[in-house]
Amino acid sequence: MFPKNFLWGGAVAANQCEGAYLEDGKGLSIQDVLPKGVKGARTEKPTPDNLKLEGIDFYHRYKEDIKLFAEMGFKVFRTSIAWSRIFPNGDEEEPNEAGLAFYDSLFDECLKYGIQPLVTISHYETPLHLAEAYDGWLDRRLIGFYERYVRTIFARYKDKVKYWLTFNEINSILNSPFMSGGINTPKEQLTDSQLYQAIHHELVASALATKIGHEINPEFRIGCMILSMPVYPLSPDPSDVIKAMEEEHKNSVFTDVHVRGEYPGYVKRYFREHGIELDITDEDREILKNTVDFISFSYYVSVCATADPAKNIRGEGNLLGGVPNPTLKASEWGWQIDPKGLRYVLNQLWDKYQKPLFIVENGLGAADTLVPDGKGSFTVEDDYRIEYMRDHLRQVEEAIEDGVDVIGYTSWGCIDLVSASTAEMRKRYGFIYVDRNNDGTGTLARYRKKSFRWYKSVIESNGESLKEGKADEISGH
Repeated sequence: MFPKNFLWGGAVAANQCEGAYLEDGKGLSIQDVLPKGVKGARTEKPTPDNLKLEGIDFYHRYKEDIKLFAEMGFKVFRTSIAWSRIFPNGDEEEPNEAGLAFYDSLFDECLKYGIQPLVTISHYETPLHLAEAYDGWLDRRLIGFYERYVRTIFARYKDKVKYWLTFNEINSILNSPFMSGGINTPKEQLTDSQLYQAIHHELVASALATKIGHEINPEFRIGCMILSMPVYPLSPDPSDVIKAMEEEHKNSVFTDVHVRGEYPGYVKRYFREHGIELDITDEDREILKNTVDFISFSYYVSVCATADPAKNIRGEGNLLGGVPNPTLKASEWGWQIDPKGLRYVLNQLWDKYQKPLFIVENGLGAADTLVPDGKGSFTVEDDYRIEYMRDHLRQVEEAIEDGVDVIGYTSWGCIDLVSASTAEMRKRYGFIYVDRNNDGTGTLARYRKKSFRWYKSVIESNGESLKEGKADEISGH
């Protein structure tokens, strides 16, 4: 069963929901020039087809939305601070007061309902100036700019925010260096040494944030955030098993450094064999020893790996791709659905690190249809989403029974928002429908989906309603 203080809630990112991209002194972020998401080309300047410029207008409607989250019974709400609201260019000496004041109001609104804010410091929204003038995290100076930013927000919100995440899905920089690391150099021109140097700068900045946070408020709980994607061998052939292990290592190095404070042997071997040389100072090594309080992660898909080049065909996956698993079904967007993989990941991380775990993203992106609710309003009959989440949450409970310390679960896109991968509205995750379409039309009105009532009952019962039979009863069958 779920622990009685389990943190149930939902998650969003500033760049996907806030809008107001130039209001109150905000500077441009890399998201403002990614109108087609991570999979599309960047533009020189913001263009009208970029739905993130308005998002779902959370910037002006957050009170209405948080009230809906409170109605569901949220204990925690994960959001991010837009770095360019606080430091519009990223390299200023002084912060933008209007940006700071907005997040004061947002966090106060959460606390009014007893909802704990869980705040991501950098969620795919590096200030555009830092990308264009410094080439993002390739430049060591970004550590100092990030430090100034974290000192500012830690000091400002030290009595309002307890839970912090340093970088969203930090390992996604391997595949998406511009969106994840603000690296302006095209991916195909980056050397391995450059990419891992940028990664090193982020890891040092993350550890430095942990150190500073604990100094400013010892009650802070600071975590890393990893894109988790279990890699299964495609066959029992030992070569496939080793290949799967090597693929896992590419991602687990990020967790290893955050939790253990140093680079593991397997990545040192990888550096040696690939001629990767990094500038790592003695001071860097000292800073890296400031390890996280908990591990948070996203979980959407699992993938397979094979040593056989003929079978090594990449699927859609999340940001990291991988070979599709022939035993699993996929979503409309080609992401394979594997609830048991979530139990597997939780056990893997717990066995290896013995640190509390927080699932901060999980959910189903689907094309929803708005229908009359019979009471003069509208709803979405999203039984497919209820089934997806019920199956995953049952596996979370199995992991807790296995002895894993899971402290919370925030479903991704608890209110519909602009997708990160494709920058469209049609790919919806929420319990709350937002009336906005891919062409930008719509009233922005909010409607409770069927899953809204279902998730409310899950939280109210602390997961008891997930038991066989009860979930169907509550969701209205």
